[in-house]
Amino acid sequence: MYGILCATPEELAAVRAHITLDAPPQTFGPTEVWTGEHAGQPVALALCGIGKVNAAAAATLLLAVFHARLLIFSGVAGGLNPQLPVGSVLLADRLAIHDYGLVSDRRFTPTLSGQIPVGAPRLTALSPMPAEVVSRLARLALDVTGKVEGEVRLGGVITGDIFLNCAQTRDDLHAAFGADAVDMESGAVGQIADEWATPLYVIRTLSDLAGKESHLTYGEMAQMAAHNSALCVMDLLSILAEPT
Repeated sequence: MYGILCATPEELAAVRAHITLDAPPQTFGPTEVWTGEHAGQPVALALCGIGKVNAAAAATLLLAVFHARLLIFSGVAGGLNPQLPVGSVLLADRLAIHDYGLVSDRRFTPTLSGQIPVGAPRLTALSPMPAEVVSRLARLALDVTGKVEGEVRLGGVITGDIFLNCAQTRDDLHAAFGADAVDMESGAVGQIADEWATPLYVIRTLSDLAGKESHLTYGEMAQMAAHNSALCVMDLLSILAEPT
Protein backbone atom coordinates (compact mmCIF):
# COMPACT_ATOMS: atom_id res chain seq x y z
CA MET A 1 0.00 0.00 0.00
CA TYR A 2 1.30 3.42 -1.01
CA GLY A 3 0.20 6.24 1.30
CA ILE A 4 -0.12 9.65 -0.36
CA LEU A 5 -0.86 12.85 1.56
CA CYS A 6 -2.06 16.27 0.44
CA ALA A 7 -2.82 19.23 2.66
CA THR A 8 -5.39 21.11 0.58
CA PRO A 9 -8.30 20.18 -1.71
CA GLU A 10 -6.44 21.68 -4.69
CA GLU A 11 -3.43 19.45 -4.08
CA LEU A 12 -5.67 16.41 -3.60
CA ALA A 13 -7.69 17.07 -6.78
CA ALA A 14 -4.49 17.24 -8.83
CA VAL A 15 -3.46 13.75 -7.65
CA ARG A 16 -6.98 12.29 -7.89
CA ALA A 17 -7.09 13.18 -11.57
CA HIS A 18 -4.49 10.48 -12.26
CA ILE A 19 -5.52 7.65 -9.90
CA THR A 20 -8.54 5.31 -9.88
CA LEU A 21 -10.13 5.71 -6.45
CA ASP A 22 -13.15 4.35 -4.65
CA ALA A 23 -15.86 6.69 -3.37
CA PRO A 24 -16.88 7.94 -0.93
CA PRO A 25 -13.83 8.51 1.26
CA GLN A 26 -13.44 7.13 4.74
CA THR A 27 -13.44 9.83 7.41
CA PHE A 28 -11.23 9.76 10.51
CA GLY A 29 -11.76 12.99 12.43
CA PRO A 30 -10.29 15.75 10.25
CA THR A 31 -8.73 13.30 7.76
CA GLU A 32 -10.44 11.91 4.67
CA VAL A 33 -8.92 8.87 2.96
CA TRP A 34 -9.72 7.49 -0.48
CA THR A 35 -8.49 4.01 -1.41
CA GLY A 36 -7.92 2.60 -4.87
CA GLU A 37 -5.10 1.55 -7.11
CA HIS A 38 -2.59 2.79 -9.62
CA ALA A 39 -0.76 0.50 -12.06
CA GLY A 40 -1.92 -2.49 -10.04
CA GLN A 41 -0.66 -1.14 -6.73
CA PRO A 42 -3.04 -0.33 -3.84
CA VAL A 43 -3.10 3.32 -2.87
CA ALA A 44 -4.50 5.30 0.05
CA LEU A 45 -4.83 9.04 -0.65
CA ALA A 46 -5.37 11.28 2.37
CA LEU A 47 -6.57 14.86 2.60
CA CYS A 48 -4.87 15.76 5.86
CA GLY A 49 -5.45 19.48 6.21
CA ILE A 50 -2.91 22.22 6.82
CA GLY A 51 -0.25 22.24 9.54
CA LYS A 52 2.03 19.93 11.46
CA VAL A 53 -0.63 18.42 13.75
CA ASN A 54 -2.94 17.47 10.88
CA ALA A 55 -0.09 16.11 8.80
CA ALA A 56 1.39 14.00 11.60
CA ALA A 57 -2.03 12.60 12.50
CA ALA A 58 -2.79 11.67 8.89
CA ALA A 59 0.62 10.08 8.39
CA THR A 60 0.15 7.96 11.51
CA LEU A 61 -3.31 6.96 10.28
CA LEU A 62 -1.97 5.78 6.92
CA LEU A 63 0.71 3.74 8.66
CA ALA A 64 -1.36 2.26 11.49
CA VAL A 65 -4.74 1.70 9.82
CA PHE A 66 -3.91 1.35 6.13
CA HIS A 67 -0.49 -0.26 6.67
CA ALA A 68 1.26 1.98 4.14
CA ARG A 69 4.76 0.75 3.40
CA LEU A 70 5.89 4.17 2.21
CA LEU A 71 4.59 7.74 2.28
CA ILE A 72 4.48 10.43 -0.40
CA PHE A 73 3.63 14.06 0.30
CA SER A 74 2.52 16.06 -2.72
CA GLY A 75 1.77 19.76 -2.79
CA VAL A 76 3.02 23.31 -2.83
CA ALA A 77 5.57 25.28 -0.84
CA GLY A 78 7.02 28.75 -0.47
CA GLY A 79 10.40 29.43 -1.98
CA LEU A 80 13.40 30.42 0.16
CA ASN A 81 16.23 30.05 -2.34
CA PRO A 82 16.48 33.18 -4.52
CA GLN A 83 17.78 31.04 -7.39
CA LEU A 84 14.52 29.06 -7.60
CA PRO A 85 11.59 30.84 -9.29
CA VAL A 86 7.91 30.18 -8.74
CA GLY A 87 6.96 26.93 -10.49
CA SER A 88 10.17 25.10 -9.61
CA VAL A 89 9.69 21.54 -8.38
CA LEU A 90 11.62 20.64 -5.24
CA LEU A 91 12.23 17.01 -4.29
CA ALA A 92 13.22 16.96 -0.63
CA ASP A 93 16.58 15.39 0.13
CA ARG A 94 16.65 17.14 3.56
CA LEU A 95 13.96 18.05 6.10
CA ALA A 96 13.59 19.84 9.44
CA ILE A 97 11.14 21.78 11.61
CA HIS A 98 12.15 25.37 12.33
CA ASP A 99 9.67 26.44 15.03
CA TYR A 100 10.42 23.82 17.71
CA GLY A 101 12.86 24.70 20.47
CA LEU A 102 13.58 26.84 23.52
CA VAL A 103 12.81 30.47 24.43
CA SER A 104 15.22 32.01 26.92
CA ASP A 105 15.92 35.69 27.57
CA ARG A 106 13.39 36.56 24.88
CA ARG A 107 15.37 34.62 22.29
CA PHE A 108 14.19 31.55 20.45
CA THR A 109 16.68 28.72 19.85
CA PRO A 110 15.48 26.05 17.39
CA THR A 111 16.30 22.46 18.34
CA LEU A 112 15.64 19.07 16.79
CA SER A 113 11.92 18.34 16.98
CA GLY A 114 10.96 15.55 19.38
CA GLN A 115 13.89 16.04 21.74
CA ILE A 116 13.74 17.85 25.07
CA PRO A 117 14.82 21.39 24.11
CA VAL A 118 16.59 22.16 27.42
CA GLY A 119 20.26 21.39 26.91
CA ALA A 120 19.77 20.34 23.29
CA PRO A 121 22.14 21.75 20.66
CA ARG A 122 20.93 24.49 18.37
CA LEU A 123 19.46 23.24 15.10
CA THR A 124 21.72 24.49 12.30
CA ALA A 125 21.09 22.09 9.43
CA LEU A 126 18.36 19.98 7.90
CA SER A 127 18.35 16.22 8.40
CA PRO A 128 19.26 14.20 5.28
CA MET A 129 16.77 11.73 3.84
CA PRO A 130 17.82 8.07 3.52
CA ALA A 131 20.14 7.24 0.62
CA GLU A 132 17.56 5.04 -1.12
CA VAL A 133 15.01 7.87 -1.07
CA VAL A 134 17.52 10.38 -2.42
CA SER A 135 18.57 7.98 -5.18
CA ARG A 136 14.99 7.53 -6.36
CA LEU A 137 14.34 11.26 -6.19
CA ALA A 138 17.43 11.89 -8.33
CA ARG A 139 16.04 9.43 -10.88
CA LEU A 140 12.67 11.17 -10.69
CA ALA A 141 14.26 14.56 -11.34
CA LEU A 142 15.77 13.24 -14.56
CA ASP A 143 12.53 11.58 -15.65
CA VAL A 144 10.23 14.58 -15.17
CA THR A 145 12.52 17.33 -16.45
CA GLY A 146 10.79 18.64 -19.55
CA LYS A 147 7.45 17.07 -18.60
CA VAL A 148 6.55 19.72 -16.02
CA GLU A 149 6.79 23.47 -16.11
CA GLY A 150 9.79 24.88 -14.32
CA GLU A 151 13.06 23.57 -12.97
CA VAL A 152 13.19 20.25 -11.11
CA ARG A 153 15.84 19.71 -8.46
CA LEU A 154 16.62 18.11 -5.12
CA GLY A 155 16.78 20.41 -2.12
CA GLY A 156 15.93 21.09 1.49
CA VAL A 157 12.46 21.79 2.90
CA ILE A 158 11.90 23.35 6.31
CA THR A 159 8.56 23.24 8.12
CA GLY A 160 6.72 25.47 10.58
CA ASP A 161 3.15 26.30 11.56
CA ILE A 162 3.19 29.69 9.83
CA PHE A 163 2.33 30.96 6.36
CA LEU A 164 5.47 32.91 5.58
CA ASN A 165 4.72 36.36 4.19
CA CYS A 166 7.95 38.11 5.16
CA ALA A 167 10.98 38.53 2.92
CA GLN A 168 13.38 39.07 5.85
CA THR A 169 12.30 35.87 7.62
CA ARG A 170 12.52 34.05 4.30
CA ASP A 171 16.11 35.17 3.87
CA ASP A 172 16.92 34.34 7.50
CA LEU A 173 15.63 30.77 7.15
CA HIS A 174 17.57 30.26 3.94
CA ALA A 175 20.76 31.58 5.53
CA ALA A 176 20.39 29.72 8.82
CA PHE A 177 19.50 26.28 7.48
CA GLY A 178 20.36 26.23 3.79
CA ALA A 179 16.73 25.38 3.08
CA ASP A 180 15.29 25.92 -0.39
CA ALA A 181 11.58 25.90 0.50
CA VAL A 182 9.27 26.28 3.48
CA ASP A 183 5.97 24.50 4.14
CA MET A 184 3.66 23.62 7.03
CA GLU A 185 3.66 19.79 6.94
CA SER A 186 6.64 17.91 5.51
CA GLY A 187 8.94 18.04 8.55
CA ALA A 188 6.19 16.65 10.77
CA VAL A 189 5.53 13.77 8.38
CA GLY A 190 9.27 13.22 8.24
CA GLN A 191 9.39 12.85 12.01
CA ILE A 192 6.60 10.26 11.93
CA ALA A 193 8.22 8.41 9.03
CA ASP A 194 11.49 8.23 10.95
CA GLU A 195 9.76 6.80 14.04
CA TRP A 196 8.04 4.17 11.91
CA ALA A 197 11.18 3.43 9.84
CA THR A 198 9.17 4.16 6.69
CA PRO A 199 10.46 5.84 3.51
CA LEU A 200 9.04 9.30 2.79
CA TYR A 201 9.09 11.10 -0.55
CA VAL A 202 8.30 14.82 -0.44
CA ILE A 203 7.40 16.56 -3.70
CA ARG A 204 6.78 20.32 -3.48
CA THR A 205 6.25 22.88 -6.24
CA LEU A 206 6.91 26.51 -5.38
CA SER A 207 3.68 28.50 -5.51
CA ASP A 208 5.19 31.71 -4.11
CA LEU A 209 8.47 33.18 -2.87
CA ALA A 210 7.50 33.53 0.81
CA GLY A 211 7.87 37.31 0.74
CA LYS A 212 5.54 40.25 1.11
CA GLU A 213 3.56 39.23 -2.00
CA SER A 214 3.10 35.58 -0.93
CA HIS A 215 -0.56 35.99 -0.06
CA LEU A 216 -1.19 37.27 -3.59
CA THR A 217 0.91 34.87 -5.64
CA TYR A 218 -0.12 31.74 -3.70
CA GLY A 219 -3.73 31.82 -4.86
CA GLU A 220 -2.74 32.52 -8.45
CA MET A 221 -0.13 29.76 -8.65
CA ALA A 222 -1.40 27.04 -6.31
CA GLN A 223 -3.35 25.10 -8.92
CA MET A 224 -0.44 25.02 -11.37
CA ALA A 225 1.97 24.07 -8.60
CA ALA A 226 -0.28 21.27 -7.37
CA HIS A 227 -0.56 19.95 -10.93
CA ASN A 228 3.24 19.85 -11.32
CA SER A 229 3.64 17.96 -8.04
CA ALA A 230 0.93 15.47 -9.01
CA LEU A 231 2.66 14.69 -12.31
CA CYS A 232 5.83 13.96 -10.36
CA VAL A 233 3.90 11.62 -8.03
CA MET A 234 2.77 9.57 -11.04
CA ASP A 235 6.32 9.19 -12.31
CA LEU A 236 7.52 8.32 -8.80
CA LEU A 237 4.90 5.57 -8.52
CA SER A 238 6.24 4.09 -11.76
CA ILE A 239 9.79 4.18 -10.40
CA LEU A 240 8.69 2.55 -7.14
CA ALA A 241 6.95 -0.25 -9.05
CA GLU A 242 10.16 -1.26 -10.83
CA PRO A 243 11.85 -4.42 -9.51
CA THR A 244 14.81 -3.74 -7.25
